[in-house]
Amino acid sequence: MTTFAAGRTHEDRRSPFAGADICRQAGLALPEGAHRPLFDDDMWDFTDVAGLAIHIPPSVRRFDFTAIGNPRWRLVAKELIMATLAPRHPAVTEISRAYRIPLHLRSANGRLRELIRFFRWLQQRHLTSLAELDNPTCEAYLAFRRHVLDENGVVVGELSPMVRGSVARTVIDLINYRDLFTTDRVRTDLRPWGGASAASVAEPRGRGANSTPPVPDEMFRPMLAAALHLVQVLGPHAVALNQQVREHDRVHGTKPEQLRPFTAVPVDDILTVLADYTSTGTPLPRTEDHIVAMRLAAGWSAEDPLLPVATGMLARQAGRGEFEFRWMPHLRGPLTEAIGAVGVEKIFARDASHAPAADGTIKPWSLPLHRLEAIAVVGVVRTAAIIVLAASSGMRSSELMELRVGCRRPVTEPVPGLERYRIASKIVKGRPLGGVEDEWVVIEPAFRAAELLEQLHDDPHDGVPLLSRFSFRSRDIKFRSWVNSPPGQRLGLAPIPDGPVSLRMIRRTVALELAYRPGGVLAAKLQLKHIAIATTEGYAARPGGAQAELLAEVNKHEAERNLQLVLTEFHNYRNGVLPAGPGARNLIDFFTSIDTGPGTEPAAAPKVQRNDRDILNLLSKRAETLHLGTANYCWFTDPSRALCLKLAGTPTADRPLIGMCDSARCPQATHHQVHRPVWSQHAETTKTFLGQLGKTRTTERTRLQADHDRALRVITSIDTATTEKKQ
Repeated sequence: MTTFAAGRTHEDRRSPFAGADICRQAGLALPEGAHRPLFDDDMWDFTDVAGLAIHIPPSVRRFDFTAIGNPRWRLVAKELIMATLAPRHPAVTEISRAYRIPLHLRSANGRLRELIRFFRWLQQRHLTSLAELDNPTCEAYLAFRRHVLDENGVVVGELSPMVRGSVARTVIDLINYRDLFTTDRVRTDLRPWGGASAASVAEPRGRGANSTPPVPDEMFRPMLAAALHLVQVLGPHAVALNQQVREHDRVHGTKPEQLRPFTAVPVDDILTVLADYTSTGTPLPRTEDHIVAMRLAAGWSAEDPLLPVATGMLARQAGRGEFEFRWMPHLRGPLTEAIGAVGVEKIFARDASHAPAADGTIKPWSLPLHRLEAIAVVGVVRTAAIIVLAASSGMRSSELMELRVGCRRPVTEPVPGLERYRIASKIVKGRPLGGVEDEWVVIEPAFRAAELLEQLHDDPHDGVPLLSRFSFRSRDIKFRSWVNSPPGQRLGLAPIPDGPVSLRMIRRTVALELAYRPGGVLAAKLQLKHIAIATTEGYAARPGGAQAELLAEVNKHEAERNLQLVLTEFHNYRNGVLPAGPGARNLIDFFTSIDTGPGTEPAAAPKVQRNDRDILNLLSKRAETLHLGTANYCWFTDPSRALCLKLAGTPTADRPLIGMCDSARCPQATHHQVHRPVWSQHAETTKTFLGQLGKTRTTERTRLQADHDRALRVITSIDTATTEKKQ
């Protein structure tokens, strides 16, 4: 074996990958005639590789080795990345600690970027060979990458375990692939961090825990409300506006070579254009505000009636490329007369139809718009459709970007009156190159949002990407700015507070809202029950699909929620806040058995105080039976006693029918302090309806009076149970 001293070989060795076709060695498919990156190139361009996910940006598809200044280290980097992409190459199979599964291009690019940082750091410390690398140097680099420093070099934070793992993995790869490198390599005795794995060095906190925060309620509520209003109310108007903009660009976007050459002042041509405006009563086009500002800066008078006129558009309509200022003396009079006859107005949405605003009023859906303003409105509606899709389906950003025109599957009706909506896409996370075809069972708002995106598409041919790659952060900024601007406020949309929002956070919010139903933001704006059913149907149709992962996350949160609710009610019981309702006695007896403990004599011996963990273990079985109703808790311990199942004629079902719950009569239902506001509001509403009924409507009065009396009885029982134990 060739030995190294101070980073140099005793004999020249040729890299085993020299001249290799990277894509052929790695099994990556390229279209016919596409450029094929070679190992000897300093830039590996994988842009044309077939099957790459749409969400992968161009910067990740290109591997730039020129960022490594040391030519020997550059070759080391090439050999290492090549080995991770093509682990079946004969030279790699001989490496005992080499990866046996090829890395995804995105993962390999991440390894290269960390390797570039490491080599740059070594050069800054004046190291010229990997043989000079020792354990303290590795520890120093980990400490360097671990902390966030301010401009003065003071530690102000700490990077994530993922960064620390990437750092450790870079050094460990240089050790594991040592025998493969032909120009430089680390010493055989290098064992940083005591030989620990990269995962151990990373020191992950809370392995398996989801660290993505949900979108705060005060931010998500107005965002979702605005998105739904834009999609459901303004969507058709935005489609018409988008078509108007495209038609305008087609007619007035004449290329310079297609225009007539300049000769004399085109008075007659422009007069013909002005005559068309005046004969039809159409206002002259108003120019953009920034052009008005440029004219004022150039010396135009603010009182000039021609100041806001888009003279350039008039010139293009007359067959000229632009309006020459030398024409003005000949055309000022006709232009002024035309302004006096028809006025000046922005081009788009001049006669906007009326539509309901978010505050219930009816008004024109938009004021007149400039071209850029119209394009901005269409973009905002597109973003609203993305938000509705994400919030009502839980799709990841990568799955949204894989949507294509024609993704909406035909609506089916498995049961008369019950329609099923499906959207086709791909799962790319954790899947082989090219992804896996999948379908989402969704609710109608998500289906209509996808339909709106197709209608707003510039080239709506089947199979083309519906959204392509997009930055949700930039879209969210523009969406929020528009909603908070005068146009959004004019439509009665609630302002959206500042704060970070991502599609990952929206997915997390969906999972938590489904788990903590029936309350929450989504329940106020969408049929949350239908989202849960759609997610469950999607899981049943494709048990290994994306909705299965979302449902698993929802079920995990639901179990955590139930445990916390049961523990809260147990502490309420200890503090004298007892449950009410038909099932209260059974629940109190259960809490009493937990509180005293089996086989204990409270009067003869002191009570044993358990901690929360012990109590949770005892309460976990009961937590599995808990189901949330709008105004009660359902403890589904015995299906034969469930009133909802008796009413529905399905006594053997394994879940209650919460929508049919009559908690005032069901022996497994309880009422708690958290339900009092719901019953109180119901009592007030019923009382208002009773006061509005005429004397002749005795049947309706009897029914409402019984409903009102029942609500008052429930409120009284909750209040009585709260003070009963204390007294």
